Amino acid sequence: MPSGRTHDRITYWCLPFIIAPTAWFTRSPTITVIVTGSFLIGGLMMGPDLDIHSVQYRRWGLLRWIWLPYQIAIKHRSHWSHGPIIGTALRVVYLSVWLALFTIVGVETLNLVWDAQISLINLRDPFRALVRRYAVEWISILVGLELGSVSHAVSDTVGSYLVEQKSRRKNRKNRCKARKSAEK
Repeated sequence: MPSGRTHDRITYWCLPFIIAPTAWFTRSPTITVIVTGSFLIGGLMMGPDLDIHSVQYRRWGLLRWIWLPYQIAIKHRSHWSHGPIIGTALRVVYLSVWLALFTIVGVETLNLVWDAQISLINLRDPFRALVRRYAVEWISILVGLELGSVSHAVSDTVGSYLVEQKSRRKNRKNRCKARKSAEK
């Protein structure tokens, strides 16, 4: 399994392979920037290794504590963390729950401190309008996050396979040496 630094390098190396096809297919600089930025976030901060005390986890700084319940609930390298689509979806939903909690606490704090009279129900309609109006951009964010996660999971799979093959070659070599020694 590659180290955190190796995963970071792989994310950066894959960047041109994300930018070029996105720019080609969308013909939109805005969507290209959104997918590329989301890919970097997905590879560097929102990747599958948030289920352990990893480089990605440490990048959250003072907010990294929000990932502790996720680490307790999700087994490392399980389908729920490293699985295509489901792993990213789970992390996005998990983070969305925290964002909703922070929003609720923030709004209620404003209401208490400044008597702001902000209603969470009144925030629902503008949020829905933003989601509808910018649907392509939201989808682009999700695609970028998923591509960042997939690059991580693929490198884990390839790395594990290479380590396993190296171990098999070494074991085969040792068995051959043992047979030769026994024959003598």
